[in-house]
Amino acid sequence: MQMAERDQQAWLDQVQEEALEPGRDIVDPHHHLWHDFGVGQYLLEDLRRDTGAGHGVRKTMFMECSAEYDKEGPEHLRSVGETRFVAQIAAQSREGGSAGLPPIAGLVAHTDLRLPEDQLRESLAAHVEASQGLFRGIRHALSCPPDGVELMIAGGSSPGMAYEPEFQRGVQLLGKLGYTYDSWHYHTQMEEFLALAKAAPDTTMILDHFATPIGVGRFDGQREEIFAQWKTNMQTLAECPNVHLKLGGLAMPDNGWGWHERECPPTSDEFVQAQREWYLHAIDCFGAKRCMFESNFPVDRFSLSYNVYWNGCKKIVQDFSEADKSSLFNDTATRVYSLD
Repeated sequence: MQMAERDQQAWLDQVQEEALEPGRDIVDPHHHLWHDFGVGQYLLEDLRRDTGAGHGVRKTMFMECSAEYDKEGPEHLRSVGETRFVAQIAAQSREGGSAGLPPIAGLVAHTDLRLPEDQLRESLAAHVEASQGLFRGIRHALSCPPDGVELMIAGGSSPGMAYEPEFQRGVQLLGKLGYTYDSWHYHTQMEEFLALAKAAPDTTMILDHFATPIGVGRFDGQREEIFAQWKTNMQTLAECPNVHLKLGGLAMPDNGWGWHERECPPTSDEFVQAQREWYLHAIDCFGAKRCMFESNFPVDRFSLSYNVYWNGCKKIVQDFSEADKSSLFNDTATRVYSLD
């Protein structure tokens, strides 16, 4: 079911929870904005509704989502339209102090990292100029769905892109210029991402969404087997000091929890019971200083509310030290994306 086919907000509103630790500072380093992307509109007023739900969200980061590209001009510069679109919304988010609501403090854009270096540098410079000071890096996702698996939110990358010399050179250039690289991909592609991380050791890399363990199609019913292999892969990946993790995006329909099909969405306790071990293993491997919570809204809004997500995260790490909590909710994202 697409969100546009039902009153998604009314569905989410069936679960009402008081925000835990409302005074805790949060940077949400991963959300999208669009007029219509198959999951309904999500613009500033929608983001404000969620970030204003009671948690102490102080800043947010936009993540590229192929929205609002320019329809004309050189192909390698068309994605700059998205950056221009977000910069305008970000300016609105800062107007008049926004009544205490968080500003959009940075953005990660998209360009094809396989471009010849002169075109890639031109594209990056255009993003920097259009961003009004918000540009932090690039996500050219590796997400290539496994053969024979029909996904609700399928990536469109080419197979084995991480191994291509042109792509590796593009990721390396990001590091040379001081920019970050984000990837979204599937649990079947962990070896590819590991090879890329080793090929670009001087580039700060961020793995989104736990590497999206798939739980549908031929992967339905294999969660324990996937979890066991994923744990080993994460331990190996953690040996690359340039890699950081975003902890979220595990409530997408393709993860296989089935929450989006229920009559009532999950509570934070249900969320914690289902996903706690994934979060704790990731933090155990990488440490709090290399991990950051992310909402992945509005995509995870298919399955749970913004308030429930953050309550769940706070419950998962309730026994952590204050320093580690600060890293996970605020400090890591602030440092990695230079959001001071």
